[in-house]
Amino acid sequence: MGESRLLWEIGVDGADVRTLRARLNLDSGYLSRTLASLERQKLVAVVTHPGDRRVRRACLTQAGRKERSELERLSDAVAARALEPLSDGQRRRLIAAMSEVERLLQASLVHFALEDPGSDNARWCFEQYFSELDERFDAGFDPSKSLSADAHELTAPEGALIVASLHGSPIGCVALKFHKKSPAELKRMWVSPSARGMGVGRRLIDQAEKHARQTGVRVIRLETNRTLHEAIALYRQSGYVEVDAFSAEPYAHHWFEKRLVDNRF
Repeated sequence: MGESRLLWEIGVDGADVRTLRARLNLDSGYLSRTLASLERQKLVAVVTHPGDRRVRRACLTQAGRKERSELERLSDAVAARALEPLSDGQRRRLIAAMSEVERLLQASLVHFALEDPGSDNARWCFEQYFSELDERFDAGFDPSKSLSADAHELTAPEGALIVASLHGSPIGCVALKFHKKSPAELKRMWVSPSARGMGVGRRLIDQAEKHARQTGVRVIRLETNRTLHEAIALYRQSGYVEVDAFSAEPYAHHWFEKRLVDNRF
């Protein structure tokens, strides 16, 4: 990756160094050397957060902003030359194809990891999840009336939380509640609208099932609301079978179960 790309990614508003590292999938040493080179050229300034010295932020200097503007001008000129020979219809087809390629490549950059349920990323996912349920459910959604899935219940050994991230930012989550030898529960399944259509939901379920198998779980259960048509279809496609109600969840209309196959053999 060249210095020009890093200038572009820092952007006019600046960016945290750890966000740049995650977004570009760079080795810490390589990123530090590239930032140091840009600092020597007086294109970038790296500053330490006053409240947390572990957090460093890269910002463009005036010369850096000017350089980035020139890069943008050159990029626009290249794009204009490429589009010039094409008809309007061909341009629309090309742009649509490029958008699809970009979206498919984005899917390959999604990262899945266990997350502390009390972290900022986890809280943000839960807030988005609750907000969407409140909008979509016929009578709204009040988390205090739903069956619990509190932070301590989603922390090992009682449970687990998996967060999907893209370029260092959370885009989805899924949680598990363990009940010793009884079936585990799949909870807090959510994907950001910006990431839907990329297969993130299916991969979150796969990650949850993999983690459940590793802890000895043989059966996973879940409940869901009738308004969540996409989730219901996903569960069925993932091998979950509708069963009789097994919980008193007030917002549930459908209950599902899946027996896990041990893939080690």
